[in-house]
Amino acid sequence: MNVGSNSVGNNHLVDINEVLHEEEEDHNEENSNISTIADKPDTRFNRPTKNREIKRPPRKFSRQVSLETGFSVLNGETSKDKNERKILRRSGNSFGGFGVNGTTGIEARNKGDFNMFRTKSTIARQSSKIPLRKESGIELQNNNVKEGLNDHVKKSVPAGRYFDALTGPELDQVKDSEDILLPKDEKWPFLLRFPIGCFGICLGLSSQAILWRSLALSPVTKFLHVPLFINFAVWLLAVGVLVAVFITYMFKCALYFEAIKREYFHPVRVNFFCAPWIVCMFLAIGAPPKTAPGTLHPAIWCVFMAPIFFLNLKIYGQWLSGGKRRLCKVANPSSHLSVIGNFVGAILAAKVGWKEPGKFLWSIGFAHYLVVFVTLYQRLPTSEVLPKELHPVYSMFIATPAAASLAWGAIYDEFDGLARTCYFISLFLYLSLVVRPNFFTGFKFSVAWWSYTFPMTTVSIATIKYAEEVPSFITKALALALSFMSTTMVCILFVSTLLHAFVWKTLFPNDLAIAITKKRYSKDKKPLMKRWTKHSPLSFVTSIGKHNSGDKECASEEEK
Repeated sequence: MNVGSNSVGNNHLVDINEVLHEEEEDHNEENSNISTIADKPDTRFNRPTKNREIKRPPRKFSRQVSLETGFSVLNGETSKDKNERKILRRSGNSFGGFGVNGTTGIEARNKGDFNMFRTKSTIARQSSKIPLRKESGIELQNNNVKEGLNDHVKKSVPAGRYFDALTGPELDQVKDSEDILLPKDEKWPFLLRFPIGCFGICLGLSSQAILWRSLALSPVTKFLHVPLFINFAVWLLAVGVLVAVFITYMFKCALYFEAIKREYFHPVRVNFFCAPWIVCMFLAIGAPPKTAPGTLHPAIWCVFMAPIFFLNLKIYGQWLSGGKRRLCKVANPSSHLSVIGNFVGAILAAKVGWKEPGKFLWSIGFAHYLVVFVTLYQRLPTSEVLPKELHPVYSMFIATPAAASLAWGAIYDEFDGLARTCYFISLFLYLSLVVRPNFFTGFKFSVAWWSYTFPMTTVSIATIKYAEEVPSFITKALALALSFMSTTMVCILFVSTLLHAFVWKTLFPNDLAIAITKKRYSKDKKPLMKRWTKHSPLSFVTSIGKHNSGDKECASEEEK
């Protein structure tokens, strides 16, 4: 048996038949009539090719097969789960590209199968154009691998897996001990790298439009003579960024809907599905006075609030009914974002003249805010442990009570005791985070940093409203200081975002969070076939060579 040194990826190939080289066969056919060769006892080189082909027993697999494929055939495995366990071998990096498009090995690992995250209709359309042909054993094996990977994508990932497998400011980085479905060392398509967290940029800019509108129109800051042109410029910038982000994400929904589903099941990103509609309501509230009427049409509130209401039914229903996505399992600081939508909707309802729907939304938001606040504050022993790097979104703690105070003041036209109570809560939480600067340092820049801006702006607006009710030097100074900090943070992040996006081109790295596997391949659940390929082909050939050389040495010693 001749051992070949060729390899297909990490599979070890063995030549299981004795094969003659083409040159030797041609030479034997030319000299088949020579008597000296014909008289020799060893006539295996002179056998006719046709007789040898007829007498050769039928082979069950090709001349050169991988050890992994050979043992799979001998074992007669037909179960899909077994095939997945024995084919999806842990590489320490990813499963991406293994056996894709009829290729294996190094070539396959270098090309990720991004079609597994495409919309189902697109995949079906592509498959219908492929002509039918007879598939070989390796191609059939690769198709089974591809179907197994697609099953890993289509099935929902448990919420606990995201906390176990991911880390980072918004659970967007994969731990070193985890494998993913796509290659880490290859740059993914832009749409797959575009997360829904980009709507956080729109939140920061649209809330700034409201802040500058308040600074220009409030009697407390009238001595500053802030022109309304700043509000108009920021509002236009926020509208432009929202349109760009929204169109890009719609393209992602159309082409990579499976990736959208992954983001929806993500415990952090599911809350950002409320962000586009909150941004739209912010833009309606902070619109320049010259371009917007005094009272908005109620249809605007219905269009922007309806998606948030249906998302609340889904998210709050999961929190209430229990299961794997109950609140104590998935609670994180970004959960405040789904609650803030109710308060912003209440403010817009009061602006369009619908006070009763505003009171209804405020009640829902405040009830769930208390539950989320208590759950995050006391950290139940049964809850998932939040990673240490999930610090930027902790500023969401201060946004919810500040938005509640603004909503109450807008509904009842006065900043009374309850509104001030909510404002004082947000102010205390703001100070408790400011005195801990190390809590927000040591992280690489990402889109998650925009989570700082929206809460700081909300507290600044609430401080201006409070200064109008309680005018004094301290309240005015506090309003100006918080407004200055908020605007400075937005400017710094906006410049950093432009630099990372267009100059350094590092704003959108591979979104590894959407490519995690449904189950972790731990050490005790390693694929069974891995033990057959434990040694490299070189070591396997070396061991056989040493064995043969040892036999020759023993034979020579016996002859001596």
